[in-house]
Amino acid sequence: MEWIKWLGEHFIGMFQAGGETFMGLVTGIVPTLVVLLTFTYAMMKFVGEERVTRIIQFAAKYTILRYTLMPILSLLMLTNPMAYTFGRFLPEKQKPAFYDSAVSFVHPVTGLFPYANAGELFVYLGIANGIQELGLPIADLAVRYFIVGIVVILVRGIVTEIITKYLAKKDGTDLV
Repeated sequence: MEWIKWLGEHFIGMFQAGGETFMGLVTGIVPTLVVLLTFTYAMMKFVGEERVTRIIQFAAKYTILRYTLMPILSLLMLTNPMAYTFGRFLPEKQKPAFYDSAVSFVHPVTGLFPYANAGELFVYLGIANGIQELGLPIADLAVRYFIVGIVVILVRGIVTEIITKYLAKKDGTDLV
């Protein structure tokens, strides 16, 4: 009978711990996320949707901007998973590479802009907690993630575009 008591205490304890974690998020990070998201949408409205569209179309013309600026703006403005819709500005042959770049940036963006991909926030906070326990500043971690993320998405975008062109040529597919 002792095992039933133990099971009952630990079963409800799991939910109590989850509730405490949830309340910590509600009183901690959630208000920050709401304010950041509101700010981003306000900036988009202030700048104008037409101007934002023209900026994205300009960036789509150049490889470096296509695989750096476009994924960054898409995640900051539309968040994950809507960010991938920026691919509509690209021809079919570049869409796989853009998607690869954008999906590769959902974690690095989280440290500075946590609203952009709330699903990755728990991963980042786990790493940040370890950094804090070492007595190191998490701001440095967030900036480094962001910078390394930009380099990674550029490389992935270029490599994926090359692979896509190769496979299309090998298959005899004419991607426009």
